[in-house]
Amino acid sequence: MPRPDYSGNGFVNLVASLVQARGGAPRHPLLAALPPAEIGDAANVVFAIIDGLGDGYLRAHGARGALARHRRAAISAVFPPTTASAITTSFTGATPLEHGLTGWFTYFSEAACVGAPLPYQRRGEKAALGVAPARLFRERSLFDSLAARTIVVSYRRIVDSPYNRHHCGSAERRAYDDLAGFVEQVVAAVRSGPERKLVYAYWPAFDSLAHQHGVGSAPVRAHFDALDGAFGELLARLKGSDTVVVATADHGFVDCPPEDSIELPAALAALLRFPLCGERRMAFCHVREREAFMEQARRLLGDRAQVRPSRELADDGWFGPGGAHPRFAERIGDVALVMTGRATVKDWVAGEPRHLHIGNHGGTSEDEMIIPLVVAKP
Repeated sequence: MPRPDYSGNGFVNLVASLVQARGGAPRHPLLAALPPAEIGDAANVVFAIIDGLGDGYLRAHGARGALARHRRAAISAVFPPTTASAITTSFTGATPLEHGLTGWFTYFSEAACVGAPLPYQRRGEKAALGVAPARLFRERSLFDSLAARTIVVSYRRIVDSPYNRHHCGSAERRAYDDLAGFVEQVVAAVRSGPERKLVYAYWPAFDSLAHQHGVGSAPVRAHFDALDGAFGELLARLKGSDTVVVATADHGFVDCPPEDSIELPAALAALLRFPLCGERRMAFCHVREREAFMEQARRLLGDRAQVRPSRELADDGWFGPGGAHPRFAERIGDVALVMTGRATVKDWVAGEPRHLHIGNHGGTSEDEMIIPLVVAKP
């Protein structure tokens, strides 16, 4: 069970190196595998995040493709290894302890609900969270502190979301619709002027396909091959532009068979104060009586979950160092269900479609926790 690394070989350290390379002040130690001096003199730095592309998958399927050829190292994701936690780190330089987003679903007392911060909706509803983003997101955008022009390239459906607008700060935002548009917009951003630039580019489709079909599926493999080809095209089109491309992921994936997909037992659901938060592989429980819940959970879930007081994970450093978000303790609840093997746990609320993801993340396996570092100099 690999522990997240925040001291020099993790995602938060990669962000720190990029911040220093673009004239900012990093909040955490630099990434040993990418000293800022190596990329600081480049006119352009492209920071590409391929949602869901674990290092194990890249090594197994990359062969001699463009991404694998430029793979430098394996690094640690943040914890939980999930988009809400990692992407917020990429936008702020803060650890999950500091920024306070600990999964797809989070309890927000400010909005009096469990919500999904990325689509900015209440769980089970299409309704917005109903409070200003600044009330939920306390960390400022790192883009506002850099001595460089910053451009964010993201999928059109999310580029102007409340979450994105808040975390992009003063950065320019550019939208695309498909893989060809992704490459086109990154190239256009790099070639849009002579200024020193940081171009932040996010690609979500690998993640969504892995959830739907499983990371080991043919549709995901076909998409990866297209993505790898697009990365090669990107490097070719950036040749001569004095650019360094740094690519990584926010987390990896595991496929979870239906027999390991656990619906939260009714006896446990009855002890909850709110619906489950976090992820299917790492659930945070807000309970009425902690010891009673933990005893029942250990009996009912057996060896399919580690049942731990949530504060133990924080005290053990899983969410990183730094000053805790003022609402952090309530956001991780009372009890953590750390799912083992390939098990997941799920409860259901009214208005929520009943479907199970085949591919999942958020847990403590190597496939979920270890992500690639790719560095290319076209």
